[in-house]
Amino acid sequence: MSDEDCDAIAEFIRSKGITRCPTACVVSTQGAIGAADRIALEQHAAARDRVHRERAAARWGFPAPKG
Repeated sequence: MSDEDCDAIAEFIRSKGITRCPTACVVSTQGAIGAADRIALEQHAAARDRVHRERAAARWGFPAPKG
């Protein structure tokens, strides 16, 4: 890759505000995830889903779902 290409890529990254490598986000990591982190992620996903359902119910005028 030429220096000109590197400069163009660096300018693109600066101008777009990219803060991490886009290719690093494509493939999942091969590292092991601890049990506590896995549980926290599941709880976060459940809470996010609950909020999404509550907002959707409010938007459509339905009572909030239970549970």
